[in-house]
Amino acid sequence: MKTGANLRFLALFLAMLMPAGTRADDAPTIAAASDLQFALAEVAAAFEAATGREVRLAFGSSGNFFRQISQGAPFQMFLSADEDFVQRLAAAGLTADDGTLYAVGRIVLIVPPGSPLEADGTLGDLAAALEDGRLKKFAIANPEHAPYGQRAEEALRDAGLRDAIEDKLVYGENVSQAAQFALSGNTEGGIVAWSLALAPEVSGRGAHALIPEAMHKPLRQRMALIKGAGETAHLFYSYLQEDEARAIMRRYGFVLPGETM
Repeated sequence: MKTGANLRFLALFLAMLMPAGTRADDAPTIAAASDLQFALAEVAAAFEAATGREVRLAFGSSGNFFRQISQGAPFQMFLSADEDFVQRLAAAGLTADDGTLYAVGRIVLIVPPGSPLEADGTLGDLAAALEDGRLKKFAIANPEHAPYGQRAEEALRDAGLRDAIEDKLVYGENVSQAAQFALSGNTEGGIVAWSLALAPEVSGRGAHALIPEAMHKPLRQRMALIKGAGETAHLFYSYLQEDEARAIMRRYGFVLPGETM
């Protein structure tokens, strides 16, 4: 873990390396998948404490951010819930390089207090609830542009439930909104990001269970600097790969291959 002094030294070093025309970035805007809502806010606060520098965090679905960055939106860094979006931006020459894997995400079934649905990660009780009428509404993120919605759909399909549950589904614009829907009391539950279920702001509002990784494709999550990113964005990108930030990320379930929480 770098100390604040070491990070300040790195800032001076980066300033000397920055090419002419690099964008100004008093507080660069970082585009981040919404599963990072709580973890990245904590990392950003630690980064500010260590460096005195701020970043602005924008949360949303990875697919929407991909489209916005492709169209020239002024983000300086992108943390995607699906590495494919970063790799496509890199292939288009819009990122500084191919980026870095920062986590392999997990999905959970989450239920609010009083739900007739059990927190069963195998989705066995979900299947039973469809049969016996206990399930009225069920939340997932929109699979058209949200990677966590795509993995939820894959898990439902693996369990043989995708067609049967179609008319029960409530779609969140992103996985954070899906979690809100799942815990609102207006649904019996949903499939959301493990990182959100682990957050103190959410964990006391319902029960959750991990869905086996074999039921869906891996959620390989990758980040990259957008071409022309400024000094603070470079520092934040570096900080996210250091021990202090990694410890925070692991507490929210964001582990890399070979890591444990």
